[in-house]
Amino acid sequence: MTIDNRKFEIALANSGLTIGQAAERAGISRQRYAMILNQKNVTPASVGKIARSLGVNVTEII
Repeated sequence: MTIDNRKFEIALANSGLTIGQAAERAGISRQRYAMILNQKNVTPASVGKIARSLGVNVTEII
């Protein structure tokens, strides 16, 4: 899976969170969160963590 950067940015803006706050909600470090966002192939579990941290469905960010 690949996270669509544009869709992610929209979801992040709608959530009102910073990347650091979203990473904290996901239970991972900010660095790991950023690394996941920049990967070409992301595991479904990682995409799920990112989506949950933003309060959106996975389909909204891939």
